[in-house]
Amino acid sequence: MYPIITSVDEYAAALPSRTVDANRTDMDSTALQTFTSPVVLFFLLGLLAAFLRSDLAIPEAIAKGMSLYLMAAIGLKGGVAVAESGIDITVGSALLAGIAASFLMPFIAHFVLKTFGGLDRLNSGAVAAHYGSVSVVTYVTAVEILELSALPAAGFMVAVLAAMETPAILSGLMLAKGSDGTGSKSERAEMLKEVFLNASVVLLLGSFAIGMIAGPTGFAEVSPFFQAGFKGVLCLFLLDMGLIAARRIMSSRAITWRLAAIAILLPIFNGAIGVLVGTGIGLDVGSTAAFGVLCASASYIAVPAAMRLALPEADPGIYLTMSLSITFPFNILINIGLITAFAVSLGGGVGGPT
Repeated sequence: MYPIITSVDEYAAALPSRTVDANRTDMDSTALQTFTSPVVLFFLLGLLAAFLRSDLAIPEAIAKGMSLYLMAAIGLKGGVAVAESGIDITVGSALLAGIAASFLMPFIAHFVLKTFGGLDRLNSGAVAAHYGSVSVVTYVTAVEILELSALPAAGFMVAVLAAMETPAILSGLMLAKGSDGTGSKSERAEMLKEVFLNASVVLLLGSFAIGMIAGPTGFAEVSPFFQAGFKGVLCLFLLDMGLIAARRIMSSRAITWRLAAIAILLPIFNGAIGVLVGTGIGLDVGSTAAFGVLCASASYIAVPAAMRLALPEADPGIYLTMSLSITFPFNILINIGLITAFAVSLGGGVGGPT
């Protein structure tokens, strides 16, 4: 007869010990890599400095330059990786999954924001767009942590990142305005220009294409600049993001406890869905975790710019505080580790591409 298991402890004891020990080791390793990474520690330093009301600050021009550098570097490296590996059905599946996720996730967010969060239709749509689009810095940080955990994401995930920027903006505007077609022709044209030609999309896709054309040989000529300094620039950029996030949340008065809860729980839900989708379409563990992070992240650059043009009546104190001051720190400090552990548990700890 089979033994009757009457408790969780007995169930855990009945599992193969090596499997349980391996999963626990993977989760412990991910947590250790997250909280000992200089990238995350610099972000924590920025948070601490702001909460202690230090006058530490990074000039806006330097912060802008670092942002451009990071997007160009991640795009180049992704393009080079795809040039080496080639394009196959997995790449196409990931792109289609990313576009679909970006377009559909705002509908879930909009429903939660209206029913539980208590926001009106306009602000629900504006906030929902942020939670379907992506955060480049969250992705870059996740890639660094995944590489430290020996789970590198595939290079083509940069193309998925770029593809996920804009669909959420379109669905968010649909939810906020409906299909009434409000706005003049020039206003709609300006909004579409902001959506499809914003700096992050142009630079990511452009540098990705350059990396594919140049390949490993061409990239070798510029790798000392884009490779050697990447982590150092990312550390300083996250220091600045920590300062901005903490100072904004200290000055915000528009966020209720319900909205704060949504800003934490929604990334967990979206990240879990992303991991399940990534596993389902056959991505390796590192790429699955990266896809989960993309689904969990919230835009605080491209979408706010589009919302300022298309929905000037929406309250930036709500959507910026939720995405930048709550979701962004939560993803960096906690959710990247949770998503990676979930991806490892589903994928059996199989590493990323070599």
